[in-house]
Amino acid sequence: PSDSSENEDDKEISFTVKFLGRVQVLRSEGVQVLEEAAGDLKFKPGHDEAEKTKKKKNKVSLFVSVSGIDILEHKTKFMLYTCPLSSISSCAVHQATPKIFGFVAKHPASEMHHCYVFQSKKFVRIHLPGFSEVQERAQTQGVYGGESV
Repeated sequence: PSDSSENEDDKEISFTVKFLGRVQVLRSEGVQVLEEAAGDLKFKPGHDEAEKTKKKKNKVSLFVSVSGIDILEHKTKFMLYTCPLSSISSCAVHQATPKIFGFVAKHPASEMHHCYVFQSKKFVRIHLPGFSEVQERAQTQGVYGGESV
């Protein structure tokens, strides 16, 4: 992306965040969906201390572009999830905890939707313009299938 000869449409935004998890959701959009998913992940029954310690190490690299969002394990760069932009219906910042944000995407092989939840060390307002810019570009190109942020 730093190569000046690249097309502006190929722009990719990346940042490192903590991946809290992925939760199946019934609705495909809205801040409330994110807040419920974050609550489900935080207060999952059977969460023991070993699981919490393991979760602390779940640092990921998020790559956001007009083609979609890729979630890679931070150290190994192993691809955990890839979500085409056309499958993403919304992204939002948690109202009460602005360091938590996420997006909802439709599963490629079924009618299920999942909410992907992340936590940033900084307030997410820094990251959200990147998501919004990518969504806006994709909408103008007819790639994006969801509602705007």
